[in-house]
Amino acid sequence: MTVIARFDPFREFTTLQDRMNRLFRDSFGSEGREEALTTTGFVPPADVYEDEHSITVKIEVPGIEERDIDVRIENNTLMVHGERKIEKEEKEENYLRVERSYGSFARSFTLPNSVDASNVTADYDKGVLKVTLGKRAEAKPKQIKVNVGGQKSLESKGLGKSA
Repeated sequence: MTVIARFDPFREFTTLQDRMNRLFRDSFGSEGREEALTTTGFVPPADVYEDEHSITVKIEVPGIEERDIDVRIENNTLMVHGERKIEKEEKEENYLRVERSYGSFARSFTLPNSVDASNVTADYDKGVLKVTLGKRAEAKPKQIKVNVGGQKSLESKGLGKSA
């Protein structure tokens, strides 16, 4: 089974830093004041799994319009770009807290050579983008019949079952 994983050695540190910043901001910096409304990039979580016919990538992108998502394959790399836009109807001063991430994102996954780039579909339903990457026919597993205990060799010599 081939596993496609994005390796980011600093991801844990970035998450820890964000939590520490939020802790200090919430504890000392924002009492009595509204938090600033900011637009930053984010990294939507993804699941990648494989079966004998395809590799499937599911990415959680709730609140993003399908027209704001771009899916491409270039040089054996699946690239997904998108943007979650902040609602324009709400005014900044009405917000007391903004915890959801807004802004653009980009995810990329290196694909194995077994992927058929002409057999790719992307579906978007209930905030989940599902990209299905079909495998080439030669990469799919083949069932091989195993002969039991020399049965074939006896029959070929005329010593096996006779009719």
